[in-house]
Amino acid sequence: MKNTIAAVTLAAAITMIGATAKAETTKIDFDQMNFNIADIVNSAKIANTEKLPVPTATEEKSFNDEATRAKASGWTIMVFINGKNNLEPFALSDMNEMEKIGSSNGMNIVVELGRMANYSQGDGAWKGIRRYLVQKDNDTNKITSPIVEQYANADMGDYKHLIDFAKWAKAKYPAKNYMLIVWNHGAGWIKSIGAGPNRGISYDDATNNHITTPQLGQALSAMGGVTVYGSDACLMQMASVDYEIKDYTTYIVGSEETEPGDGYTYDLFLGKINAQSEPAVVAKAAVDAYSDHYQSIGEGSTQSYVKSSEMNNLVPVVNSFVDAVMAANEKAAVKSARSKTLGFAYADNKDLVHFANLVAAGSTNQAVKDASKKLADFVTGTLVKANRTNTSQYANAKGMAIYLPSGSYNSSYNELQWAKATKWPAFIKWMIAK
Repeated sequence: MKNTIAAVTLAAAITMIGATAKAETTKIDFDQMNFNIADIVNSAKIANTEKLPVPTATEEKSFNDEATRAKASGWTIMVFINGKNNLEPFALSDMNEMEKIGSSNGMNIVVELGRMANYSQGDGAWKGIRRYLVQKDNDTNKITSPIVEQYANADMGDYKHLIDFAKWAKAKYPAKNYMLIVWNHGAGWIKSIGAGPNRGISYDDATNNHITTPQLGQALSAMGGVTVYGSDACLMQMASVDYEIKDYTTYIVGSEETEPGDGYTYDLFLGKINAQSEPAVVAKAAVDAYSDHYQSIGEGSTQSYVKSSEMNNLVPVVNSFVDAVMAANEKAAVKSARSKTLGFAYADNKDLVHFANLVAAGSTNQAVKDASKKLADFVTGTLVKANRTNTSQYANAKGMAIYLPSGSYNSSYNELQWAKATKWPAFIKWMIAK
């Protein structure tokens, strides 16, 4: 895992970015803040991982007998909680939310939790990586679930370690269906221009490493895929992200916008599902539990789930839209639509349906109107299976964001499978050209 950050230095940095208050902390990339984490983090990557003995005082309950579990389990929910950054206090609270429900004969809840113990003193301020089988308890302040494995060091920004966790969880807690949730900061597909680090998901402050969008696809492929994938992280419900992982999961859950620091409300989510739950039910439960919580406290949010296989069918619909718009050469109307389209924390992230609708409204060309409607109808009627938004601010968020810059084109976009499969890069370049 870890080269720890001096607590006083880190505390000052957190104060500077206003990230310590729950209401102000979001699971978002540090690049959008006037703050360079690399200046205060030792960026040397940890080369080896030391496995530690499991405390003998904690034992797994009888329902974890291998044969019984393999026969009984309908779901194994795998949650990869990278708390090795300023979100660490929320990692502990989310674990306690999971313990309100706990594993059962039909559902295993398995967590890898990493922390640096620099952000809070909760749960004994231990350091390192622990893997838990989550069990029900009534203590909302202390993690009591058994530690199944623990490590002194592990880079949770390394996609290979994510693979290791998922393979371990599948082998130890076999089930008919698997859900993987990656918990941490997120930034969609973004890869910084210039010398900055790549951006994606799961930032580890001890190593200054993280998982890029292509690596997320590689990880899901190497672990043998999952039934449902969820990003408990900001800005991940994008066409470019979903296309990268579409072949390795049936459903994808995520948010177009930033997530508050506490992200998912796990007791509400896990309380909605059981061993017999169909995959679509589990995906929708994640969307509804998240949205119900933030709606109840009056906080704006976005959350949706998509059917992964339909990402293949999105490609020709998008390409037809691009062909129609470029043939009509209504660049002024397109630029006007872009400027009015709902954007998110990164201004270049726009809602795809809102953009298509605005293009149709501003065009005088029937082919453009038809292609725009077909695109909007496909996303809302076929691709996105459930979409929830809270507050009028997000009324035009329809469940799928896309890269739509107003300035220069980030050439790193070309590395994505979405960019290789579609005409979207050509469309962007045409749109921004003078």
